[in-house]
Amino acid sequence: MRSELELAVRYYETDQMGIVHHSNYIRYFECGRSDMMAKHGLPIEKIEEEGVMLPVVAVECHYKASAVMGDTLRIVSSIEKVPLAKLVVKSEVYNQENVLLAYGAVTLGFIDAKTRHPVRCPENLAEIIAANL
Repeated sequence: MRSELELAVRYYETDQMGIVHHSNYIRYFECGRSDMMAKHGLPIEKIEEEGVMLPVVAVECHYKASAVMGDTLRIVSSIEKVPLAKLVVKSEVYNQENVLLAYGAVTLGFIDAKTRHPVRCPENLAEIIAANL
């Protein structure tokens, strides 16, 4: 399962030198992941309405080059396998010149919204991911 999203670098994401602060790449990963899920018919809100929450378990980010004010970013998000207990979403962030700026992954768990206990991946989410691999 794969998706792409374009975003313009916003002024508040940069420092005085016009360089994007490193913490914003995690936000870009989140934007790409949310957009991918919505494009495939399962926005996070819908999953939560069904009683399952997806807390972040781990984040990995590797920085290659800096985004700067005025850049248009392309966030590529992908899921490479059907999840059981954890969902791993890989992300890559490119600028308008197709230079890889950062890459990494976010691991999400599945928990019951009421009990906060771990649960397996919701069947409908697993089916959508399987159909788009």
